[in-house]
Amino acid sequence: MYKVFIVDDEPFILSGLQDILDWERLGLTIVGQAENGQEALEQLREVPADILITDISMPVMTGLELIRAAQEFLPELKVVVLSGYDEFIYVKEGLSLGIENYLLKPINLEEFQSTLETIAEKLNVSRLDTEWYEYTNSVLKDNVLLRWMRRQIDPEELSERLNLLGLSISSRYIQVALVQAEPATEAFRKNAAALVGAHASFFMFWDSDSDLVLIHNYADESRGAEEMASILQEITGLGAPGQRLRVAVGAVMDGVQAAPASYEQAKQAQEFLEIYPERSLIYYEQLKERKEDIEAALPEDWSEYSKLIMAKNLPALTGRLELYFSAKCMEGLTPELLREISLEWILYFRMLIKEIRSEMERELIAQGLTAIHRANSLPGLSAAVMQTAGSIIELLDRELKSPVVNQVLNYIEKSYSEDLSLKKLGFMFNIHPVYLGQLFHKMTGESFAEYMNRYRIEKAKEQLRSTNHKVHEIARSVGYWEMGYFYKQFKKYVGISPTEFKGLL
Repeated sequence: MYKVFIVDDEPFILSGLQDILDWERLGLTIVGQAENGQEALEQLREVPADILITDISMPVMTGLELIRAAQEFLPELKVVVLSGYDEFIYVKEGLSLGIENYLLKPINLEEFQSTLETIAEKLNVSRLDTEWYEYTNSVLKDNVLLRWMRRQIDPEELSERLNLLGLSISSRYIQVALVQAEPATEAFRKNAAALVGAHASFFMFWDSDSDLVLIHNYADESRGAEEMASILQEITGLGAPGQRLRVAVGAVMDGVQAAPASYEQAKQAQEFLEIYPERSLIYYEQLKERKEDIEAALPEDWSEYSKLIMAKNLPALTGRLELYFSAKCMEGLTPELLREISLEWILYFRMLIKEIRSEMERELIAQGLTAIHRANSLPGLSAAVMQTAGSIIELLDRELKSPVVNQVLNYIEKSYSEDLSLKKLGFMFNIHPVYLGQLFHKMTGESFAEYMNRYRIEKAKEQLRSTNHKVHEIARSVGYWEMGYFYKQFKKYVGISPTEFKGLL
């Protein structure tokens, strides 16, 4: 759980912010609140937070003064500013302090939640791999551009944010390209930012997949393709020995609001780089017609195949695949199209088990792609697909019997007072957090959050029985820093408050 601290001089906003969101579902917990900056600063020294949500205008100490002071001892603090309509001038000053976003009152719930989700995603990324995800651009710019590409921002707000950031996007045509660097070194990130910054019609950011997102906004239709090709050549020239750079380019769009479509097309084109490892550059327009043919030949009932794989029913899955490939053969499809369809099956398998993220998963997918490229007949293609499906079922069966959950349970027993999360444990035990959560639930019958709360409450009960420690001391010793949340969980599992429980002893 990431810790959130809220500051506002209006009590109804303090209470309202706690109630309007399911904070736990977002992976966040409110650890404190205050009605002025000075009070907040004192509490933050005692209970550090990851995210600060603060009003600008407050008595005793303003929000800007609070941000400056808090960043002296919490340099990684993420900040969201709450502002009245007449306080826009202060927001510009806040940008120099690195705020994530500003929200106008009354607060737009969708924007508020989207902002917090983006911040949580950044915190996850920085904890798991600080080198890959050390953002060199303004975090506010990244937030705005990512929301734009994800269609999470309306035109009026986008225009306002871009003007605030000093980004001019007023030309007619727009095109998006993705550059995937493996590894994405700090040197490459800095050099790419400097290169793109020197071109007036280009700007960039890094998305949550660690892709460099390059946006080209231009007026002269006849020069657009040449300019894009030129800068992509410059960017790929920044690669160091041993560093692999691959580029996927979306189509040119007429109008700024169509930019997300070009971004989505570039993501689709990027998938084909996985199945053609010899290629380093691909344009969506090159794939469009071919992709339509492939999609028309693929089955509509993907969910039925998914069920058979997750149920580890290899005989039924093999039989279904044999019928499918026999039907394709009868349709008279060309050998090359059959190969493309087979490659699409491997991509589908990869998506189905992407939560595992193990070396074994990557190896078997690579083996499947290689087998399809080497096959020279329909039986060879179908055999490669079915062999990959069988290997995936074996992998699922093996992973479900993995001792990793036992290792996690042993770690919880020793370290339950620490700030534990699936992200942190997944990093420690080299397993994707989503898949770890699934394994944890299968083995314990509880979600990770439920198990942690129940375990900590049992430990708190033991201390209430055997020590004279104060309730707030016990709460902290078992991993709860926010007393309100501790009382809520204690009453949920025990039926009475900690104070009442202690009074019965």
